Parts: sequence; C-alpha cells; structure tokens
Amino acid sequence: MNENYGEQIKTYRINLGMTQNQVAKELDVTPGYISNVENGRTAMSLRLLIYYSKLMGITLDELVGKLEPAYQKSATDNALWNAIKTLNDNQKEKLLATIKIWKQ
Repeated sequence: MNENYGEQIKTYRINLGMTQNQVAKELDVTPGYISNVENGRTAMSLRLLIYYSKLMGITLDELVGKLEPAYQKSATDNALWNAIKTLNDNQKEKLLATIKIWKQ
C-alpha cells in the first residue's frame, strides 16, 4: 500500500489537464490544501479521497494502492463472521452443508 500518494494525486490531476485551483474548487478545499497533499505535507481524509477518485474516474485502489493480503484476509473473515451471526439456526445449517459440498 502506498502511504505517500501525493505524487499519484498530482499525476492524475495533470493527466486530466486540471489545475490545483480546479481540483480545489471541485472538492471544496483551498488550492493550498491540494498543493500540500501533492507535496506529501498533508493527507486527505477518506471522504476527500473518495471524492477525488470519483473526480478522476479511478478507484481508491488505483489511487492509494491495494490492501495488503494479510489485511484483506482478516477483513474477509470478519465480514463472513458478521454475516453468519445474522443467520438463524436453520440458515446456519444450510450454509454449513453448502460449505461441505464446496470443500469436496
């Protein structure tokens, strides 16, 4: 995962032919803020990263990098566990039977 995504932000902006002023106006921030982000002095909030990626027509993965495999596995395990907790006993039995079929 790339923690210093300022260069990517700058590259996407330039490739789209946008100025820092234009990006700042679209994101409702100051041009100085955009400059600080591009130069690695400030990190964008998640909200602004989402808006920026939409503005550039890219995904967050493209902008800041993909999740590390260990974190992805943990996140998937947690999501699966949270989904299972919402099932009633009958649904859990069906899920278990389905998993046993997949493992064959």
